[in-house]
Amino acid sequence: MKNLTTLAIKAALKAGARIMEIYENENFDVNFKSDDSPLTKADTESHNIIVKELETLTYPILSEEGQHLPFEERKNWNQLWIVDPIDGTKEFIKRNGEFTVNIAFAENQKPTIGVIYVPALNTLYFANAEIGAYKVTNPSLDFTLDALISSADKLPIALKKEKFTIVASRSHLSPETQDFIDDMKEKHGEIETISKGSSLKLCMVAEGVADCYPRFAPTMEWDTAAGNAICLAAGFDVIDQGTGENMLYNRKELLNDWFLVS
Repeated sequence: MKNLTTLAIKAALKAGARIMEIYENENFDVNFKSDDSPLTKADTESHNIIVKELETLTYPILSEEGQHLPFEERKNWNQLWIVDPIDGTKEFIKRNGEFTVNIAFAENQKPTIGVIYVPALNTLYFANAEIGAYKVTNPSLDFTLDALISSADKLPIALKKEKFTIVASRSHLSPETQDFIDDMKEKHGEIETISKGSSLKLCMVAEGVADCYPRFAPTMEWDTAAGNAICLAAGFDVIDQGTGENMLYNRKELLNDWFLVS
């Protein structure tokens, strides 16, 4: 697990470096996929970098920008990578910095390794089921996992909050999510809400900045797998609102049910 975590971190940092070159120095066109979600040069190049790194091992890769094989071919994948080369492409296009590189490793449908890199902030979140969850700023590509851990904050971080805090999507705030927030106001009194893009919302719960993250709007497996692994390693649940259990991955339907992180 240590070697897999190291490989995922290396892939995320390399992809993030290229993403920032494009973000800061290059003009890029925005294309649209069949589901009307945006696609940029940075998404494609990040995907290629990550796949090149991860392919040094023989595990299958499920990437947003890769080929999505039918469940009949995926159902026997007991171990796999789940990748979002840029989570928050809309935020990337807006140039607000709230986009991430997500790499997860799942075993028997459970996310056991999670790496989320925030290129614009040069901040890395990583976790596996053995070592726990961590956050480190300004990571170097020349790293060892032990050195990263020694310079990182273990999650969750003990933070003093005066109000119950909910983090919600910046671009996809559904009426159902607003209803949940209103219910929490009745339960907790005055609350604080924070809007963020991408998988940063999962990281904020794992870190202790937010108390919960309701997502009552569509997401895909690659949007959540890495953050789910980090939350689990930090002691938080990511509850599928359809099953009432922790989320599973490499399902027949790659579209997630609504979920609640708390």
